[in-house]
Amino acid sequence: MKKTSQSKLNAKRASGLRPEYHFDYTKAKPNRFARRARPGSVAVLLEPDVARVFKSAESVNAVLRALMATMPGRRALAINRAEKLRFQ
Repeated sequence: MKKTSQSKLNAKRASGLRPEYHFDYTKAKPNRFARRARPGSVAVLLEPDVARVFKSAESVNAVLRALMATMPGRRALAINRAEKLRFQ
């Protein structure tokens, strides 16, 4: 069995990582965002500068649908989706 050198162990400890973690799952909390997620949706992390401009999912989706409408081959898809949303 190969031994890990002392310098490698010290480097790992300096990075703040432990060789092994023990989690107490009895103290785990439910995901507070799970109820908001709709089936088929995808969560996306926005960069801070983008998040300052777009305050809601609706505003992001509106801009992305407008962009999709300008893309060749995606125009019909974006228009159909926008029409479905209007009639809900």
